[in-house]
Amino acid sequence: MSKLVNKTPTLLQLDPWLQQVESEVIDRQERFYARLAYIESHSKGLKSFASAYEYYGIHFLEKENCWVYREWAPSANALFLTGEFNGWNTTSHPLERIDNGNWQIKLDYEQHKDRFTHGSKYKVLVNSDFGSYLRIPAFVTRVIQDDDTKNYSAQLWFPKPFDWRKDNFDSSKLGALLIYEAHVGMAQEKEGLGSYREFIDTVLPRIKAAGYTAIQLMAIQEHPYYGSFGYHVSSFYAPSSRFGEPEDLKELIRTAHQMGLAVIMDIVHSHTVKNMHEGLNRFDGSENQYFHAGERGDHPQWDSKLFDYGKPEVMQFLLSNVKYWIDEFHFDGFRFDGVGSMLYFHHGNAPIDSIQKYFTEGVEWDAIVYLQLANFLAHSLKPGIITIAEDVTGMPGLTVPVPEGGIGFDYRLGMGIPDFWIKYLKDFHDEDWSIEEIWHVLNDRLPYVRTVGYCESHDQALVGDKTLAFRLMDKEMYFHMQVNDPDPIIDRGMALHKMIRLITITLGGQAYLNFMGNEFGHPNGLISQGKAITGATNMPEGNGHYWMTLTLNIIFWHPLTRK
Repeated sequence: MSKLVNKTPTLLQLDPWLQQVESEVIDRQERFYARLAYIESHSKGLKSFASAYEYYGIHFLEKENCWVYREWAPSANALFLTGEFNGWNTTSHPLERIDNGNWQIKLDYEQHKDRFTHGSKYKVLVNSDFGSYLRIPAFVTRVIQDDDTKNYSAQLWFPKPFDWRKDNFDSSKLGALLIYEAHVGMAQEKEGLGSYREFIDTVLPRIKAAGYTAIQLMAIQEHPYYGSFGYHVSSFYAPSSRFGEPEDLKELIRTAHQMGLAVIMDIVHSHTVKNMHEGLNRFDGSENQYFHAGERGDHPQWDSKLFDYGKPEVMQFLLSNVKYWIDEFHFDGFRFDGVGSMLYFHHGNAPIDSIQKYFTEGVEWDAIVYLQLANFLAHSLKPGIITIAEDVTGMPGLTVPVPEGGIGFDYRLGMGIPDFWIKYLKDFHDEDWSIEEIWHVLNDRLPYVRTVGYCESHDQALVGDKTLAFRLMDKEMYFHMQVNDPDPIIDRGMALHKMIRLITITLGGQAYLNFMGNEFGHPNGLISQGKAITGATNMPEGNGHYWMTLTLNIIFWHPLTRK
C-alpha cells in the first residue's frame, strides 16, 4: 500500500466541484502514501510501527527474568527510576542511554521481586539543561492521585490477564448507529463521583432499554483537572483512575458488548495539557520533544500544547495510542476531538470562503497525514470500527476512505445542527419556526458525507451553555415536574423537546447522538411514539420527505404542540 494506486481519486468522482483542485487532492493522497512508505521502510509495517507501547514503559522480559523500563528523552542528560521500591532514592537506579534518544534500565526479578510490586508508586527523575524534575513516564498505563498531597504518581500495574475469550462482539453488524454520550463520573444519580462498576450496574441497562446501539465515553484518558471533562489529557495510555481500575473499564466494555452495545472512545489527540509534573510538556527538558517550539506549540484558546505531527516519534506515540485502546480495551471506535483545530494553523477560526482555501491556506499537512494514518490503521486493525471527526470546517473528503482520496473517517459530527436549534429557541417563538429552513439546515450536507446528527452534546449541556430542556422550560423544571402537577410550560416543553429530537434523528444524518441527562426523546421512545424510523439512520436520502411529513404531522396535530 506504499504506492498511490489511483491517480484519479474516487473523491473527485463523488464531488465534481473538487475537480478545480484536483492536483491538491492528489497531492494530499501522495503525502499519505509517502509517509506510509517511510514507516514501512523503517519498521516492519504500520501495525508494528504502532506498537511502541509494547517497547516503551515497564515490561517483564521472560528470557532475561527481569523488568525493563524504557523512555524516549533525546535531550535529557540523565534519567533515574525512583519510587516506593527504592525508598524514592533518586540516584540508585540510573537509566542508560541506548540509541535514537532512548534510555532503559533492567531490574533483576530475584533482586526486586519483594519491592517492585503490583500497586507500588514510582516516577522518573529527568535531569536536563532545563533542570531536574520528577516526571510521570510517557507510556504509563496507571496513574493515581494521592489523597493528601493531591500529587500524581505512576503506579506499577501487574494484573492477571483479562479474559476476553467470550468477547466476540462485531461492530460491523451493528445496524443503526444511535449513540449515548456519557461521562462515567457524572452519569450516576447520586452526589459524588461515579465509577466504572456503577456504570455497569446502573447506567448500561438504562442505555440499552432506551434504544441506543452505542455508547460514547468521555474523559477516559487520564487528566489532572476534572473540570476539563477529560480534554486536558496528561497520560494518554492510562484510563482515568478516578473511576476505578483498568480492569473495571474492560469489564464495562465487555458487558456493553454482551448487551449488543458498541463502545466508542472520545480520544484526544488534538492537544494536551501544559502541566509539566503530570504531562509531557518539556519531558526531556526541551521545548520541542513532543510539541512545536514557540507560539506554534501553544493553543491560544485551549491553554494547551500542540503536537508536532510531522516528527516520526510523535506520530508513533499517537498511532500506538490508537492501537493500544483497540487491542488492550477492545474499543469499537473513536470520536476524534478537535479535528477542525488540527487541520489548520488557524484552528478553524479563519473564514474558508473558497474551495482552494481548504487546501492552500493555513493547512496543517502533517496533522492531516496523521489523521489519515490513524484512520487507515484503525480500520485495518478492526473491520467495522467507527471513527467520527469533530469538525465544523467542512474539509472535503473528511469521510471518504484514504485510498479513495479522503481522510478516512466514517462520520463527521453535524455541529451546525445544535447551533441551529439554540438560535431558533433563543430568537424565535416556536409558532414562527420555518419548516423550510428546518428542512434545509438538517439536510445541508453532501450525499457522501456521512453525518452524526444531534441536538446537543456535552458542548451544549456542560460548557457554559444551557440544555434544550432548560431553554424550553427554564425555572419551571424546579417546581412542576411531578406527574400529578400538570403545567402548560412543562407539557409544551417536553413535547417540543421530543419533536426536535424526532426531526433531528430522521433528517440530521446517518447516525444520531444524545448526551446523558437529556432524558426526553430517546430513540426507543421516539420510535414507539412516532411509529417511525425503524432503521431510519440507514435509510436512503430520498426517504427523508416521508419521515419529515410524518414528523410535521405529529408536531402540528399533537395536543401539546397545537396553537
